[in-house]
Amino acid sequence: MVLIRFPDTSAKRKALAYLTGRFPFKSWATGEMLVPENALGDLAVEGVTFTVEGPAKYDQQLPSLRNPPAATV
Repeated sequence: MVLIRFPDTSAKRKALAYLTGRFPFKSWATGEMLVPENALGDLAVEGVTFTVEGPAKYDQQLPSLRNPPAATV
């Protein structure tokens, strides 16, 4: 998985529209997105402008954990 960043929100929306249903991805409000390496070429062909930040860190690839429910008393 590779971390990419978009120059503006319209590029990010275009990427989200293209990736949905085709590739797994994870997106953050900061403008960053985690995508598989093979999705980069497809995004470029679609005309989406992005910058590759580099490989994803281990903690970015893990699913978000939620607090466990409160124990019953």
